[in-house]
Order: sequence, then structure tokens, then C-alpha cells
Amino acid sequence: MIAQAFYLARKDLGHMLRARETWLWAFLMPLVFFYVIGMAAGGFGRPAGREALALLAPADAGWLAEELERKLERHYRVVRVADGAELARYRRGLILPEGFTAQVLAGKPTEVRLRMREKDLGSDYDRFRVGRAVYTLLADLIVVSQGGAAADREAVAELERKPRALTLAVESAGRRPPRGFEQAVPGIMVMFLLLTMLSSGGAWLVIERKQGILRRLAAAPTSRGAIVAGKCGARWALGMIQTGFAMAAGSVLFKVRWGSNWPAVVALLAVYAGLTAMLGVLLGSVARSERQVIGLAVTAANVLGALGGCWWPIEITPLWAQRLALALPTGWAMEGMHKLVSFGEGVWAVMPQAAALGLATALAGWGAARAFRFQ
Repeated sequence: MIAQAFYLARKDLGHMLRARETWLWAFLMPLVFFYVIGMAAGGFGRPAGREALALLAPADAGWLAEELERKLERHYRVVRVADGAELARYRRGLILPEGFTAQVLAGKPTEVRLRMREKDLGSDYDRFRVGRAVYTLLADLIVVSQGGAAADREAVAELERKPRALTLAVESAGRRPPRGFEQAVPGIMVMFLLLTMLSSGGAWLVIERKQGILRRLAAAPTSRGAIVAGKCGARWALGMIQTGFAMAAGSVLFKVRWGSNWPAVVALLAVYAGLTAMLGVLLGSVARSERQVIGLAVTAANVLGALGGCWWPIEITPLWAQRLALALPTGWAMEGMHKLVSFGEGVWAVMPQAAALGLATALAGWGAARAFRFQ
């Protein structure tokens, strides 16, 4: 029986790998989604340099323009530009009026203009950061001018050197959720593994049933158990090839570091791939048409992917969503990978997730064996 199952698995795997649809959805589309999902969040995950802010200051702007530039450099990479045409090449730009320092020191109303190419949540954050720099400079001038003292460069510099009476200490209250490609690559890998196994794995069974291939297998001197095991084994092998390719592409193309516990990551994903393979055979056994398989596969993969934390870190979602993810196989896989890859925990920390996936795999395998039919 074992030899027969291996033979069927090898033939089935070769048949699926020859199909263009398999290459598209198992290997090409995950790469596209790795990039799109990662870049949609600003390319987070790889430490990027500070964003550029163009500063257009006239020649007579004075020393306050330099002080303002220094405060802006806490948040931006400030680039001095000479004219409006050069300013327009940047996403955000700050324009100072002529005689900026003289106007401010004379107490005249002075307008500083922030020009932005887009208006979105990021632009709100830009207004906050630029406004903070401007009002900090204004507050410094008010402090050094108390008692009629002259507000000059030396007085502002002396104020900067004084210890602050009130400081704000910021520290993380817990573990930092994975960001960018650290989140996108594992998440999309988990979602597309489920999508491929349900769609391709299920659809091929429906096609073979319609073409009478399964009926001919039933007439062959092969046990039912060997046939089911071969079908499940072929899909599990495809899932492992897809997983290996995704992990390698994530490392080479998107600089994802899988950590020192990467063998445990592979083992966890091997159990998850087994679960998705069993579910694919189960879906292909109960579905009546390819259209049913594709519809259910796409719906299930997207819903379970979203609720399980494949699209975004589940740690940033409301508490009810985090609890719901604990009941989903995608949530078990993502939680286990976050512990191993992002939080640096040991192998024993993912035993609950591995056990849950193993139990679900056994139940799905039992259901696939019971539901499997030749016609």
C-alpha cells in the first residue's frame, strides 16, 4: 500500500506541476502579493532612511531658518532647494517668506507654507511634525525673550543646552508586531498555500472524476486507502515545494530573516501544508463542479487569511479579532511563525499551535478519506 501511495503521489505531483495554473498561483502570484502588500504599507520591514522634506528659504531668511531646519531634521532629511520648480519634485516642501528672521523677531505675523503632493493620513502626520518644529522654535524664542533679553542665535543655543525640567520617556509596553515584508511574506505564504491547495488540489479531483480517471483507478489493483493517501501526499508535496520557494524568495528578494529557529518554521509549515492538502482533497470530494471548488477556495482563503492575521499583524487588531484568530488554522500558523521569527521564542513556545494544526490535520484527513468518491 505504501509503495502504491508513493507511486500515485509522484505521478499526481508531476501532473500538477505541468499545469500552467499551478505555476501561476503557487509561485508567481505569491511574489506579486509579497511586493504589493509589503509596499502598500510603505515598504515597512526594511529600515528606510528618513523621508525627504524640501526647504525653500530665500537668501535673507536669516538664522531662524537654520534653527528651524535643525529642528525639522529630527523627523526629515531636509533638502535645500533654490526655486519652486525644484520644490515641485518632492512629495512635501516647506516655503519660508522673505525676511523670515526679521519678521519673526519684530513680532509681525509670519506665514510658513507647507506644500504636499497628496492629502492622506501621511499628510496629516506631516502637518503635525512640521507644526511641532515651528511651534518649538516659537516657544524657544518666547523663553529666551523673557525679561526683555535679546533673542539671538547664542541665546537659543544656550537654551538647547540646558536640561529640560520635563521629559517624556517612551518605551514599548510589549513585543513589537512584525511590519512590512516581515509580515507580508509569511502572511501571504500562509494564505496562498491554503488557496492553492483548496483550488488546484480540489479542482483536479473534480476533473479526474468527470474524465473517469478515478473510476479507472477504482478498477485497478490498488486499495482505496492507497489512492487517498497518494492524492493527499501529492498535494502535501506541492505545498512543501511552494513553501520552500516562498521562504527562499522572501530571503533573497525581500530580505526576510527567518531566524535561528528556521527548521522549526519549516516543521510548523509542513504540518500546516498537510492540513491544507487534506482540506483540498476533502473539498474536491464533496464539490460537484470546478466552479464550486474555485468559489469556495477563494472565499475561504481570503476570509481565513484576513481573520487569521495574514494581511496584517493580528496584534494590532481589536481583542475580539485576536481571540477569533486563535480558533482558525491560519491564525495558528501565523501565531507560531510570529513567535519563532519575530519574537525569537524557542521551539517549545509553538507546541500549542503545532498540536492544534496536527489535530486539525488528522480530522481533515479522516474527513477526506470518508468523503472520497470515485464517481
